[in-house]
Amino acid sequence: MQLDRYDRQILEALQENSALSNQELADRIGLSPSPCLRRVRALEDSGIITGYRALLDARSLGLALTALVHIAMDRHTPDRFAHFEKQVARLPEVLECLLITGQDADYQLKVLVTDMDAYQSLLLNKITRIEGVTGVHSSFVLRTVLDRTALPLPVAMP
Repeated sequence: MQLDRYDRQILEALQENSALSNQELADRIGLSPSPCLRRVRALEDSGIITGYRALLDARSLGLALTALVHIAMDRHTPDRFAHFEKQVARLPEVLECLLITGQDADYQLKVLVTDMDAYQSLLLNKITRIEGVTGVHSSFVLRTVLDRTALPLPVAMP
């Protein structure tokens, strides 16, 4: 899908505030509501817009401890990785799971919990019990400096 300036403006506006009504979005980007809605639907149908979510404040919910966890696996086989990924996807405390290179680890997890006791329980009772996990290294976030959800939009899109 070729994106023009209106499509880019739609994407920027919806990343900033996905609760905008179609009328508000149309007014913001300078289109009438019908063509604006057609463009939004086309962006959804093409898979560029994958969904809409509410962003929650973790601290307000009592989730005060963020950890970055590096996981080393015993074997580098598709079955072992698939099993680990399936198990970790079941853990609501895991916000992000990345298969990585360039470290002494195979995965990096971003974990959000209430406190150190909750982290210890997650680590000892769930993560380290996943078959194939041989090493865990945890780093704790002292302060979040930047937390973006909006993707940068390239000037020229494929």
